[in-house]
Amino acid sequence: MAVHRPKRSDLRRLQEEIEVSVATLLETLDLEETVDGTYRTRNFDTGERGFTFGGQLLAQFIVASARTEQDKRVKSAHAVFARPVLVEQEAEIAIDTLQSGRSFASVSASLSQGGKECSRALVLLTSEEPDLIRHAAEMPDVPTPEDLESEPSGANWATSENVRIIGDVDILDTDCIGDPGMQVWMRWPDAGEDPAVAQGLLTHGSAGFLIGCALRPHPGVGQSAAHVEFSTGIIAHSVSFHELFDARDWLLYSQRSTYSGRGRAYGIGEVFTRSGQLVAGFSQESMIRHFPKGVSSAGRENTVL
Repeated sequence: MAVHRPKRSDLRRLQEEIEVSVATLLETLDLEETVDGTYRTRNFDTGERGFTFGGQLLAQFIVASARTEQDKRVKSAHAVFARPVLVEQEAEIAIDTLQSGRSFASVSASLSQGGKECSRALVLLTSEEPDLIRHAAEMPDVPTPEDLESEPSGANWATSENVRIIGDVDILDTDCIGDPGMQVWMRWPDAGEDPAVAQGLLTHGSAGFLIGCALRPHPGVGQSAAHVEFSTGIIAHSVSFHELFDARDWLLYSQRSTYSGRGRAYGIGEVFTRSGQLVAGFSQESMIRHFPKGVSSAGRENTVL
């Protein structure tokens, strides 16, 4: 496999995919209800072959579910991405309530485009209850966001006002290898106070780094080579919410890939507030494989799950 070094365009593309402007992302979470339980979606374009980012889709599922069951908050959501969703075509989310009781509600959320179902999620919602027992994982000992660079440089290609990568981690550079984990501070200023929107924003941030974590221990396969030397994609993503939080303040994403092989990868992570409270956990199944026989690059026609 040829060594593929990241270009400025690679860096910009990955940065745009992970850190969409808050205003743009909030627009995609402002769903238009057409009939009861059905919502028209809007997509943002990261320039990634015209496909919609999986983190956005699960975020929209979460917001649509919360809008349908307004007396509860989302506890967990698991989505499978069966077909790519095109940015420029209109899509629709339909919510089917499986059960709605005093303490819990369960809904199925499906997204369709062009008459085909592309993705489906199962979402569990819950009401608030007092503790019987309580414990939580501790936040890793890491530098604060203020202690980290605020401008992109070298390995810190995604560093910005609202994203701070901890350590000398470059998931783009095919020669920069290391352990399959990374820690990132993220925040969304002006996100507002809606808990469902905060959950959607957290979810969007949780989907952007785990493929890069899986590639990191392996020379010659940095994320800048994805869709050029080999094919990658998110095929399923899950998130569980433990506590309420403010998405306008810094959140620490501590994540790692625990397995890769047979053309697949798996990763997990936790999200903490800057005060150290565990507020969410997430996991991801992804595809990392050679192109199909006779295919040299992953255009739209070759992105088949």
